[in-house]
Amino acid sequence: MSVSLSRKIVLSVAGNSLVSGFIKKYGMKLGAARFVAGETLKEALEQVKLLNRDGLVVTLDHLGEFVFNEDEAWASTRACLDVLDGIKASGVNSNMSLKMTSLGLDLSKELCMKHMRMILDKAREYDNFVRIDMEDYAHIDVTMEIFNELRQEYGKHVGLVIQAYLYRTVDDMKLLEETYENLNLRLVKGAYLESPEVAYPNMEDVNKNYKKIIEMHLLAGHFTAVASHDDVMINFTKDLVKKHNIPNSQFEFQMLYGVRPETQRELVKEGYAMRVYVPYGNDWYGYFSRRIAERPANAFFIIKNMFRK
Repeated sequence: MSVSLSRKIVLSVAGNSLVSGFIKKYGMKLGAARFVAGETLKEALEQVKLLNRDGLVVTLDHLGEFVFNEDEAWASTRACLDVLDGIKASGVNSNMSLKMTSLGLDLSKELCMKHMRMILDKAREYDNFVRIDMEDYAHIDVTMEIFNELRQEYGKHVGLVIQAYLYRTVDDMKLLEETYENLNLRLVKGAYLESPEVAYPNMEDVNKNYKKIIEMHLLAGHFTAVASHDDVMINFTKDLVKKHNIPNSQFEFQMLYGVRPETQRELVKEGYAMRVYVPYGNDWYGYFSRRIAERPANAFFIIKNMFRK
């Protein structure tokens, strides 16, 4: 079975109401806690402290995507502000990632911008950094518009995620790189289920494009977050920076909380910056489903825990 077909099956099953109800009720006990650092900020910060002790830096993400009214959007915004306050108060080495749909993007661009400015005002006050996660294809144009506005206002305090599986990615990156200096991008393969009209359906093509954008961004002199668990991509990056004498301060590796923790620590021992994406919160089901879809073998981890005494 191909990887793309496996992803489609998993995401389709995840959308089933019976499956989602069961996982939401029992998932944290059965194994979701492997990928989600708790349901509260306090729990997440404790995990961040442990990661920091091992030399890992972190990006915290209060989970949440689609909201349906302004009260929900404000609640998500307040949670993001709390994350920045928590990082400052605890002294942990962490920045923050967020999804703008959780801040009201689907309600109005203006509402989302209002909330983003509140968050970035605090990030700038604390000299911290906020990463805007890229979401599904329908949100890309407005996300790019908002990022451009905020990047001009907040400079180094805001960054973006770019997805390798989209046909448009290279053109988007060229435009961004021509516009900004010291552009901080997280480069990922992409985890949403997209049409072959807008995204490469074959992983071979995704991998080829991923290598292309890693090289493109690094050689342009910008800060590059290589977010991958793929040894091929990690080794490609190591070879590239060695060949071109690119300093370690210009890039970092990024991996998800709970995925390949031994490799994360090995990279630190080798002298590389390694940032762990640490999600937390009650609204973890969508995130968790995509982790299973990316690597269906993770589903067996959950099933095994279901039958463990």
